[in-house]
Amino acid sequence: MATEKPSVLIIGGLGYIGRFLARYIHENELASEIRLVDKVLPQLAWLAPEFEEACSSDKFIQADASKEQALARIFDRPDGKEWDYVFNCGGETRYSQEDEVYKVRSLGLSLAVGREAAKRKVRCFVELSTGMVYKSNSAPSKEDDKLKPWSKIAVFKLQAEEELAKIEGLNLVIVRLPHVYGPYASQWVATALCMARVYQALGEEMKWLWTKDLRTNTAHIDDVTRALWAVTAWYDAGKANWDEKSMGPVPIFNVVDNGVTNQGVVADIIGEVFGIGTGFQGQLLSNLARLNMDSVVDDVNDDVLGPWADLLSDAGITRPGPLTPFMEKELLKDTDLSMDGSRLETVVGFKYDKPTITKELVEEVIESYKKMNWWP
Repeated sequence: MATEKPSVLIIGGLGYIGRFLARYIHENELASEIRLVDKVLPQLAWLAPEFEEACSSDKFIQADASKEQALARIFDRPDGKEWDYVFNCGGETRYSQEDEVYKVRSLGLSLAVGREAAKRKVRCFVELSTGMVYKSNSAPSKEDDKLKPWSKIAVFKLQAEEELAKIEGLNLVIVRLPHVYGPYASQWVATALCMARVYQALGEEMKWLWTKDLRTNTAHIDDVTRALWAVTAWYDAGKANWDEKSMGPVPIFNVVDNGVTNQGVVADIIGEVFGIGTGFQGQLLSNLARLNMDSVVDDVNDDVLGPWADLLSDAGITRPGPLTPFMEKELLKDTDLSMDGSRLETVVGFKYDKPTITKELVEEVIESYKKMNWWP
C-alpha cells in the first residue's frame, strides 16, 4: 500500500516564497491536502495567472497567524487530523520598520505557530530565516559560524530561531536564505532593476557604494522551493547523515547557490541587460557616504523616484505592482551576505538547477514584470 502523501500548511502562503512553494507542491502533486494562510487576500497579492490554481480560494484562509485567537482556525482540519508539515514563510519582510513591528509580526508570529505546531505534534516545522544573521565576512559563513545580525529583520529572525529551538517537542528545521530572486520578485533584485531602468532612461552611469567584491549571495526561487521540500522530506524520513554531536540538535541549512554572487557580478549583468555603464564609488567616497548615510539615501531616492514615476506614466501603467526603485538604507551597508551552502548538498544530497545568477535569468525576471504590466 502506498503511504499517504503528507498534508501541508503554509503560513504566509501568499508571500513571495509561500506562493512559489504552494505552486511547486501543487504541480508536483506532493501533498494530500494543502492550506495557505495569509493576512492578505489573494485578490490583493499581485498573483500571476500561473498561481491561480495553487493559491485558489478553497485552499486559502485569511488570518493573522501572530494572533493567539486565530490559531485554532488556522490549524484545525475538518477531519480532525493534524497537519504533517508546516512551513513558516510568514513574517515582516519590509526593511526599516520599528522594532515593535518585527517583534509582533516576525518573532511573535514564529513563536505562536511554533508552539501550536509542537502542541499538535506536527511531523516537521520549517522556519525560514536569513543569512543576514551571520557576522559580515567575505569568506562564506557555514551554519555554525559566528552570528552577528546586521539588519533588523535578521535580529528578530535570530531571536525566533533561538526561541523556537527551546520549544519542547517541536520538530524544527531552520533554513537560512540569501537574496532570493526570480520571476515577480519584488525585493533586492527588483530595486536594482528599477534603478537601472531609470539610469538607462536618463542616459547615466549606475554606481554602487563600496566595491565590486561586496558579497550579495543569491538563490533562485525555483531552487529555494525545491530545497524547502527536500529538507522537509529528509527530516521526515529520519534525518540521514545528521550528526547531532557535531552539528547540533536542530538541523540548520543555508540555501544559497554556488555562484558567490557579489556586487560586481550583479553590476556586469545589469550593464549588459540595460546597455548602461556601471561602476563603484570605491572605499573613500563610500566611507564619506557612511558618515551621512541618511542624506545619501534620500538623495538617491530623490534622484530616481521622480523619473520612475514619469516612466510609468509615459507607459500608461497605473498599477505598477510591488516594484519600486526606492532604496532601503539597511541594504546599503558594507556588510557581506556571504554563505556556504555545502551542508545542504552533502547531508541532504540537494543539487541546484540554477547554480549561478545569469543574464538570462535576470531577463526572465524583467519578462515576468512585463507580463504583469508592471514594467515601463
